[in-house]
Amino acid sequence: MDPIFNEAAIKIQNSSLLEYKKKGGRVIGYVCSHVPEEVIAAADMLPFRLRGIEIKSTAIGDSYFGPFVCSCPKALLQNAGEGRFSFLDGAIMVQACDSMRRLDECWRKAGTDFPGSLPDFFHYFAVPHKVTDYSVQFFAEEIEKLAKAIEEHFKVSITGQKLDEAIEIYNTTRDLLVQLETLRHRDSPPLTGSETMAIVLAGTAMPKSDYNKLLEATIEDLKKQRAKTHAGKPRILLAGSVVDDLTLIDAIEAEGAVVVADTVCFGARAYSGHVEKGDSRWQTLARRYLNEQFCPRMFGYSNERYELILQKFKDSKADGIVFQNIRFCDLHGSENGLFNKRLDKAGIPNTRIEREYGELADEGRVRMRIGAFLETLGRGKSAA
Repeated sequence: MDPIFNEAAIKIQNSSLLEYKKKGGRVIGYVCSHVPEEVIAAADMLPFRLRGIEIKSTAIGDSYFGPFVCSCPKALLQNAGEGRFSFLDGAIMVQACDSMRRLDECWRKAGTDFPGSLPDFFHYFAVPHKVTDYSVQFFAEEIEKLAKAIEEHFKVSITGQKLDEAIEIYNTTRDLLVQLETLRHRDSPPLTGSETMAIVLAGTAMPKSDYNKLLEATIEDLKKQRAKTHAGKPRILLAGSVVDDLTLIDAIEAEGAVVVADTVCFGARAYSGHVEKGDSRWQTLARRYLNEQFCPRMFGYSNERYELILQKFKDSKADGIVFQNIRFCDLHGSENGLFNKRLDKAGIPNTRIEREYGELADEGRVRMRIGAFLETLGRGKSAA
């Protein structure tokens, strides 16, 4: 695996990003997979998905959010306050959930307390919670408003041709990531779950034109590999809250398993489905970014999300499912409980873990829970 992937996965200010900035490139950060990256790319800027990695505490985030809030937005605010997002030329906030909605107002306030932490372009982007004709129309209008706001602030032009070119590049990325996902479903995966996630995360933090070339070459190399390094290990499907670092997957695989599939944000949920051609580019973008994001923030799609988990479980030939949610994440925590009961009735091995975000998690406790779960899988195989 190219070391560029791993660097971009574990460092916010990675070498690809810094080289892009050195050449005069501009970067817009965003916080949710509902944000249409193609619009930013069509403005000749880099869409950069914001993460809360590299922090050692949430002291800044705690002072604005309080204690009983998901640690993900607090970690994002911590990075802003500590200056790790100083390279941003703009940022886009989304009401992905109520805690993430509050990041908009908390970051604006922190911007007055920590000079330089708030980008000059700071845009609130509204995303509907269900898919209907009128919500798609509303979302299309919001996407167009975003494009016009970028044009006005940065004095650029987002043309139809540039949008089409960006859509083609990003659809290519999605195709390549689906190929990568197929490779990890092999009986003997050519790479670990941690390596796969590093590749996927890198795509959110570097120019897509460079990323696609590296990813295509990596896939061709992986297709030729026939090593049986991971054959025979318990195969795990990872589901639940956002996973945008390698810590959790490393902990699972340190216990002797291999993560062969996922349905998490930043993972498989983020690259499903194309932006199709249509009369209105805003409409086609709206349909893809509303219809393909199987997140519990979207109302009325619980059964579809459950069926997606079952399909991934089957396709990847997984032995068990690990549901995880960040503490105080009501959306994933509640749905994980419902899915846990349904899967128990279906006889599919699964477990639930509540954790803190990223490196704030108690790795020892997580590994103990995973180890206990893997023992039950072992007993199940022996009994069979």
